[in-house]
Amino acid sequence: MDSTANSCQLPPALVPGDLVCVISPSGALRSSEQFEQGLAIWQQRGYKVRLSDGYGDRWGYLAGSDERRRAQLLAALSDADCKAILCSRGGYGATRLLENWQWPKGLNKWLIGFSDITSLLWSLSTQGVVGVHGPVLTTLSAEPTESVERLFALVERHQISPLKGDGWAKWGCGGTARGVLLPGNLCVATHLLGTAAEPELKDVILAFEDVGEAPYRLDRMLTQWRAMGPSPMGKFRGVKGIALGRFSGWESVTTAPTLTVEEVMRDRLSDLDIPIVSNLPFGHDGENAALPVGLPVQLDADAGTLSWLVD
Repeated sequence: MDSTANSCQLPPALVPGDLVCVISPSGALRSSEQFEQGLAIWQQRGYKVRLSDGYGDRWGYLAGSDERRRAQLLAALSDADCKAILCSRGGYGATRLLENWQWPKGLNKWLIGFSDITSLLWSLSTQGVVGVHGPVLTTLSAEPTESVERLFALVERHQISPLKGDGWAKWGCGGTARGVLLPGNLCVATHLLGTAAEPELKDVILAFEDVGEAPYRLDRMLTQWRAMGPSPMGKFRGVKGIALGRFSGWESVTTAPTLTVEEVMRDRLSDLDIPIVSNLPFGHDGENAALPVGLPVQLDADAGTLSWLVD
């Protein structure tokens, strides 16, 4: 069986001068300075940037009501002049937009974001469109130069270089696997299981990152993946490989015994008998290398690499 049969189509390459639209589908903006710096990077690249009506709204922890945030997304998707949709930040709330949601037909534009934007990216992939798991506007200016260039290489030239991490061959999870890449935030992805936004998980390479989650919480999420279906693999049944990024932002504030993140990952994943690579440079609190959502990739757990398959 072709392990890349459910791959998505790349939107047309962006060209400086194109219009890109900014939306806030999740949490309310906090730092105007970081946001402005992110906008400047796109503008200096030569793009026309339009701020969607309501992008700066606030309703508690959300960037406005569901209706207002959903309207931003729909307006940007429906605007023929808009070639890419830039998410201002993550936070929480994007999954709420998917209630009773239908993507417009004929989609062919970029959606760029990560963290909470995982829900939109994974749902978009079910429509056969590649999205970008990459920096939001409030994190873009903190990226190293090579990470920024990687993002633009993907959206402007459809080019992307391999990533290097640590292969798990010594843990019995070596070898190579090919499949369609589904990168995302582990917590958000876990809460998509069993919903209409859950994409096809057969013949995929999952790529996970997270922030602020204690090891026992990561354990709980991975245990849910394992429990949702026939034991012992559950939702991992049919998954070809797993790529792990950064799991940051957690420090124990108690003296209670704990496992490390690495120990949890090995305990919950190493018996799946699939290639695994960890410590790849994507996620929060550090370099967040852009990853295409829905393209065929090869994961080499002997060499510790994640690379893209070229037709």
